[in-house]
Formats: sequence, structure tokens, C-alpha cells
Amino acid sequence: MNVVLGSPRGYCAGVARALDIVELCLERFGAPIYVRHEIIHNPHVVEELRTKGTIFVDELDDVPSGSTVIFSAHGVAPSVRTEAEARNLRIIDATCPLVTKVHMEAVKYAREGYSIILVGHRGHDEVIGTMGQVPEQTALVETVEDARAVDVPNPERVVALTQTTLSVDDTAGIIGVLKDRFPSLLTRNDICYATTNRQTTVKALAGQVDLVLVVGANNSSNSLRLREAAEAAGLPAYLVNDPQDIDEAWLQGTERIGITSGASTPEWLVDAVVQRLQPRQVQNLAVMEENVTFVLPKELQPAVSVAESSSR
Repeated sequence: MNVVLGSPRGYCAGVARALDIVELCLERFGAPIYVRHEIIHNPHVVEELRTKGTIFVDELDDVPSGSTVIFSAHGVAPSVRTEAEARNLRIIDATCPLVTKVHMEAVKYAREGYSIILVGHRGHDEVIGTMGQVPEQTALVETVEDARAVDVPNPERVVALTQTTLSVDDTAGIIGVLKDRFPSLLTRNDICYATTNRQTTVKALAGQVDLVLVVGANNSSNSLRLREAAEAAGLPAYLVNDPQDIDEAWLQGTERIGITSGASTPEWLVDAVVQRLQPRQVQNLAVMEENVTFVLPKELQPAVSVAESSSR
């Protein structure tokens, strides 16, 4: 069999930033470093960080007063920050800047008297954080059926925001229903560049392969959407966390296998999956390039000396 590797794949800028934040905190402040929830949704990465002295907690009650706590890339509600400040925790915010943008949009439109419809998946960490910005003015919509049923106080002042890791195609259908129901609807497509690019790559792979393997975790929203995108294109597709998840029965009679990975998946896992398949040939399918980077939180940015500052 042959393997076609789709690109872009793997870490997005928000994930890379979040992981850099944890590593820098371990270096500067020393272990243990506490992280509220998984820093990103990948068990292999989380376990590696545990071995370095990172402690992942469900709630801030598990963080000793005065310790360093990192908020995950998925973001938190303002109430979580307030609680951390009240307990004298050193807060380092690893929220993806594109998620923070959605938070700011929610607050802005709420102040202007809009009802907010958030398109997203109930229970996902990112959705919980966004809903927590202005909970009294936010309604969650997951499906087209939800879009047909959602109610708002003033149909003339409503805005739709989205989780950053949704299916582009599914979200378009939901937004279409909302626009039919609320002609004055304002829309802000918040699906991030990395999610969109990876779904575009999967669609490109679909025309060249017989089967798609998505390397990613079961709790990774963007990885799940990649598998769905391949299935929507008419291909068998499977989500594998690592090479051990591959079932030999999937591969019977398959000549060309497409491989991509979610935005929280390290490249070494992709390499391990390729090695497990032992292909005759590996081809790269580069659909586009990504060169996005995000700055670190100010608490972790390199100090600028007085001399350097005065010379600028």
C-alpha cells in the first residue's frame, strides 16, 4: 500500500503556544505546575507533561493557595479567573487567542443588547468557557433542529457566534436556518483557520485515497470533525489515537491510505502510524501553508533591559 500525508496537519498556533507556556512555566517557576483541565486534548502529550511535573486538575480546589495555575487552551469563564484570584494563585492564561476573540465578541454584543446564539457542542471545554462570559444572554445551538427551536427575546437583535473547532459544512447549515428565522441576524464565523485548513485538506485527500486515518484523540473536537469530513466525502475513515488503534481489517484491499491529524496531535504520533503501516511509498499532499504564530502571555515574555528599551 501507499500513504498520502495531508498538509497542513497537526499542531496549530494556539496549541503550540499553550504547550510552550507549560514548558516555560516549568522552567521558570519549577515543578509542580498546575493546569486546570487538559492543556490540549491529547492523552500522549498530557502524560508527557505529567512526567515533567505538571499536575492536571478538574477544579481550582485541587490547587494549593499561592501556586501557579495555567488555564488550558480552551479558555475559561470569568468566574474561574475570579476564583483563582481570590485564592491568590499565580494565573498564566494559555487560552488560544482565537478563543479569546470569541469571548470578547460575546461580551461586546451582550453590552449592546444582543442575544447571543453560540453554535457548538454541549459540554466541550471551549463552549463552557464561552457560555460563561454572558450566560444570561447566551443560548447554545448544537444542531439544525436546535436552530429551528431556539428562542430569543428580540429577534431583531441577535448574533451567532461559533465554537472554533466545528465542521465548516455542518455549521453553514445551522447558520442558514438561523438566518431564515432571524433575518437581522449578525454572524461571526469563528471557526479557526487551522480547523478550516485541515478540513479542506481532508477533502483534497478524499479524491486520491481509498481510506483516511485521522490521528487524534477521541475528545478532540477538531479531530472528530476531520473524520466526519472524510466520511461525508464518501470514504471510510477512522480516528486513531496511536498505532495500536489500527485494525488490520480496515486495510484489507486498500491501495492508498490518506493520513492527517488533529490540531492537538504531535507529529511523532503521525510518524508512528506511518511506520506501523509500512507503506511502499509515502507521498505528501500540501494543500496550503500555515505561518501563524501567537505571542506568549506577558508574564512569560523575555525581559527587555533598560538599555535595549532606550535604544529603540
